[in-house]
Amino acid sequence: MPRAIGRSAFAVRCSMFARRSWRLRYQMTATDTAASVDAQPAARSSLWGDAWLRLRKNKLAVFGIVFLALVAVACVVGPWISPYTYYDAAFDSGFQPPSTRHWLGTDQLGHDLLVRILYGGRVSLGVGICATFVALTIGVPYGAIAGFVGGKRDAAMMRAVDIMYALPFAIFVILLMVFFGRNIVLLFVAIGAVEWLTMARIVRGQVMAVKRMEFIDAARSLGFGRRRIIFRHILPNVFGPIIVYTTLTIPSVMLLEAFLSFLGLGVQPPMSSWGTLIKDGAEVMEEYPWLLIFPGAMFSLTLLSLNFLGDGLRDALDVRSSKD
Repeated sequence: MPRAIGRSAFAVRCSMFARRSWRLRYQMTATDTAASVDAQPAARSSLWGDAWLRLRKNKLAVFGIVFLALVAVACVVGPWISPYTYYDAAFDSGFQPPSTRHWLGTDQLGHDLLVRILYGGRVSLGVGICATFVALTIGVPYGAIAGFVGGKRDAAMMRAVDIMYALPFAIFVILLMVFFGRNIVLLFVAIGAVEWLTMARIVRGQVMAVKRMEFIDAARSLGFGRRRIIFRHILPNVFGPIIVYTTLTIPSVMLLEAFLSFLGLGVQPPMSSWGTLIKDGAEVMEEYPWLLIFPGAMFSLTLLSLNFLGDGLRDALDVRSSKD
């Protein structure tokens, strides 16, 4: 009888030991699996992947992306599906307030204001993007070359930038309009020919900081030429600040175009931009306030969205925040 009791106790102890060893083995397997799962994203993570994760956490930046996407789609697709056209006046009389037929009202000629805002968005966004592209095309290579070569050539190139900064932009645009006529392509070139100055300064400062790093010395020791070092080794490492400043340049260009249109030097009839719509609405804002409120609200929200996106990209692409 005692032997039976001893054997049963021994069996119980063996079963308990087996359960404990199984639990320990299960816990170790689960821990290893979790560690491998956690290690996979870490191994696949990159600067752009981490930047995208940080950008998604910024609610204002996400709002800016969504709003800009909706505005772009509306400006491209909206006039095609609208029952009203841009050039033909509606059958209704002018200065009608917002209604179910005309959601944002009509202007003095009976044109649907919503359609005019969508067409104006095409022009304003097109001016902002094209002029910014001109600024990038001129400013990025100019600033990169000046920052890389250094010395007297850098000083001469930047003094030329300072001289162009001193020229009054309004007089420059007026002279261009007088000699070459009022043309929207000329407006792109005129605005882009001024906005590249700040871009060149920013790129020059970034290049001067990057060219002192070890991988640039390694590229020189391998016998690479200046062009290859600048465009294949330096500029990809300053791409983040360039993207951030690009998103901040577009709203400044749109503001500049609106200012010129408000003065009558920008987009000319029959074309219109948000600046010309705001100008027309400001003339009759006491009697017909919707002609100023809706274009001004669309213009302001677009500029705010671009600034939110620029701030979000600046925080997301900051190397110091990625190390935290």
